[in-house]
Amino acid sequence: MDLFKKPTLSFWQIFNMNVGFLGIQYSFGLQQTAINPLFLFLGASEEMLPILNIAGPVTGLIVQPIIGAMSDKTWSPKWGRRKPYFLIGALIGSLCLFVFPSSPVLWFAVGLLWILDVGNNMAMEPYRAFVGDKLPEKQMSLGYQMQSLFVGAGILLAMGSIVLFQNIFGAEVVEGTGVVPTWMYYSFYVGGVLSITTVLWSVLKTPEIPPSAEELEEIKHDKSQPIGARIAKPFAEIASAIRDMPSFMWKISAVYLFQWYALFVYWQYITPLFMKTMDYGISEAASQSAQMSLTYNIVTMVVALALVPLTLKYGGKKIYTMSLVGTGLALFIIPFISDPLLVLAPMVLFGIGWAAMMGIPYTMVSKVVPQERRGVYMGILNMMIVIPMGIETLTFGPIYKYLLGGSAINAILFAGAFFIIAAILAMRLNVSKEEAQG
Repeated sequence: MDLFKKPTLSFWQIFNMNVGFLGIQYSFGLQQTAINPLFLFLGASEEMLPILNIAGPVTGLIVQPIIGAMSDKTWSPKWGRRKPYFLIGALIGSLCLFVFPSSPVLWFAVGLLWILDVGNNMAMEPYRAFVGDKLPEKQMSLGYQMQSLFVGAGILLAMGSIVLFQNIFGAEVVEGTGVVPTWMYYSFYVGGVLSITTVLWSVLKTPEIPPSAEELEEIKHDKSQPIGARIAKPFAEIASAIRDMPSFMWKISAVYLFQWYALFVYWQYITPLFMKTMDYGISEAASQSAQMSLTYNIVTMVVALALVPLTLKYGGKKIYTMSLVGTGLALFIIPFISDPLLVLAPMVLFGIGWAAMMGIPYTMVSKVVPQERRGVYMGILNMMIVIPMGIETLTFGPIYKYLLGGSAINAILFAGAFFIIAAILAMRLNVSKEEAQG
């Protein structure tokens, strides 16, 4: 499938190329745990949370496949193919994180989330393709599980900053007051610094592999086209790639439908859950949810690379399926634990699942798509993430209010059931011989 034999990279070369994920995922960690409490502080109701988070799915659906297709047809001798895109995206993300806690009203914060998501999506997709571009097939699993390690580390730092700064500055502000507490400012400022500095590290430390002569000729040809044709080109590439998409990717889209719907429900309603099960105020509940994320991301960091030999021995499908089952079980357990320390135990299962979700599917997909179209296919894979999130933001508000009785407990149990369905569907993730041969 690859156009030429790629050199084997050292552990530290693979490490350096993935450092940028630390900053990107710190930002993502804040979106998981700090953004929704910030919305509540500014006056949002619980049933509004899904629709207020629609920025992520919409921008991901639009930005990532387009940026992926554009990066496939980009080359700069100085900056490379993918790096210009995720460097600009990280810069946009940094600026937004510095401004976010100063949001004067709810709708300002919601608008800022749209811009932040554009930056994060612009950084994320080319980064996934960047790793696949650099690594030979035998190192794909290590490369993407290294990404999973940095996913855990970035979110871990985000959650840790929330707990740390709450302890330093206190959590006296209550929801709906229109006031953002001091601890939030510092958590976002740290993210603003990390977003750009870690990506810059990877950009400066990792050279990209130049395109082949044929690819360079095609890139030059595209640049010579009229502006209208150049604008239309990414959309045509996306449509063509979807028509030619391997059957494996259609199968994984079904898994992702339930997996990512469930994850979005968890991130939105874990804080309201603790307001019910532990009778916490919003700041205490946000702190508890941050501790949950701290726990599962510590587990993710510990097990991410350990999953590499397990995946090679037992196959990605089996490990991935078992991880989804474990995550579903964790969500079935959490609502029935009222002890703030004991409730952290199910996060071990969640952390193993998160490590697998952030690495194994990308390894599997990278092996069945052509290298010259890896950018657009990674963008399409992200569409399979954001479409379920978009569906969730549009549908779960009414489901929460009318079907689940406005109960955060029922919301988390609902998410657990969706993980079990995803696991059942993951059992179908077989790669055909034709796809494996590229």
